[in-house]
Amino acid sequence: MSAPSSPPVRIVGAGPGAPDLLTLRAAAAIQEAEALIWTDSLVNPRIADLAPAACERIRTSSLTLEEVIEAVVERALAGRRVVRLHDGDPSLYGALAEQITRLADAGLEVEVVPGLSAYQATAAALSSELTVPGVVQTIVLSRAGGRTGMPETESLARLAALRASLCLYLSARHVEEVQEALLAHYPADTPVAIGYRVSWPDQWLRVVPLREMAATSRERNLIRTTLYIVSPALAGAGAARSRLYSAAHNHLFRGGA
Repeated sequence: MSAPSSPPVRIVGAGPGAPDLLTLRAAAAIQEAEALIWTDSLVNPRIADLAPAACERIRTSSLTLEEVIEAVVERALAGRRVVRLHDGDPSLYGALAEQITRLADAGLEVEVVPGLSAYQATAAALSSELTVPGVVQTIVLSRAGGRTGMPETESLARLAALRASLCLYLSARHVEEVQEALLAHYPADTPVAIGYRVSWPDQWLRVVPLREMAATSRERNLIRTTLYIVSPALAGAGAARSRLYSAAHNHLFRGGA
């Protein structure tokens, strides 16, 4: 059982990198932290600097999950306000389920604070919509298999067959195989946004045809902190428009013809 004085452990999303893209709730949690256990290999250190001067800071880049949990549990059971700070959004590729299970086993409550994801920051940086009427209405978030592997029902070939706006995380090391799989379904000139550390000071962001996806990645020596967005929507909306804002469309708040 947890001690009554133990506050919930906050698992906080730091967003894509820029401190001003933190949510207000995330910033408040960091500013109240007494122990900050943060993903220093992926989170902008300026965000960790928002914690109070007296806050204990523990970097996790060299720790195993078990060591991270041990550090969190020890401090939380001592009654300290603990923030486990993740890059992006904790619900995406953040081992969130594993951490919550282990913390629950220790009798600790958890509060999850969402963060802006890299695909959203990338679309914003390009001033692009990923769901253009008549072009594409579905966004898929996924990754190349790699060491983690993928369920057969979620193979890249199956996802690419949708021709949706496909956002691929953790895939730069496998970009040649990714490009080959995508070309079986998307036209070779389909726009691909390649974003490296989007919203950081050293951001690099380009849109290239799908056929140049792998070559461009290798030229830039992109291995990590890289996101790909493959989408026909990146070519522009053209004459497409949303019916929601059409004068002919009736809805609860507006009459129409």
